[in-house]
Amino acid sequence: MDARGFKDFVYGEFARIGKALSSPKRIELLDLLTQGSKSVELLATETKMSIANTSKHLQALLDAKLVVFAKEKNYIIYQLASNEVRHLFLALRSTTEDRTDEINDVRADFISKNHQLNVLQQNDFSKKTKEDSITLIDVRPRDEYIVDHLPGATSIPISELEKRIEQLPKDKDVVVYCRGPYCVYATEAVQLLQSKGYKASLLEAGVNEWREMK
Repeated sequence: MDARGFKDFVYGEFARIGKALSSPKRIELLDLLTQGSKSVELLATETKMSIANTSKHLQALLDAKLVVFAKEKNYIIYQLASNEVRHLFLALRSTTEDRTDEINDVRADFISKNHQLNVLQQNDFSKKTKEDSITLIDVRPRDEYIVDHLPGATSIPISELEKRIEQLPKDKDVVVYCRGPYCVYATEAVQLLQSKGYKASLLEAGVNEWREMK
């Protein structure tokens, strides 16, 4: 192999990974898998795709060695191939935020309802946890909470929040988080809590962001 052949091979391999990331649905699948292992059926439900289309996208990620799978009884369970893949997703997201103003505007409009909801940044959150002045709830599905969660968080999946809302004390601020800055569960939870008279904020971070700070 000469120098040109070497460079063509190397950049071809880089491009293979880039091609695997060229689909919005495949990027969403990677995002979901940063929260933990999931079955094809669950990924299909979360992404609003058919099982056939979900499997097709997962195969592309598998071919690029970004995910791996295992069989558990009648289910096929996928997970990220390594922690480097999680870093790749977070780097892609961070670069997009840095280079595309529109995504930040859309996020502010949709997640914080054009700044109408109180958004708590990570640094402010750290201070409040030390003061023991908040109640922290994780509104992701319980299986994701079991894989990993923020210290001190109580698991109340968004599907259970309304019937369990009276368990939350009203003498503390309620801070809600889900899968990160683009997850809508926290927004829905804060809106519900505010409608019931709670002082609530959404944490613009999740487990991935917390890991990065450690």
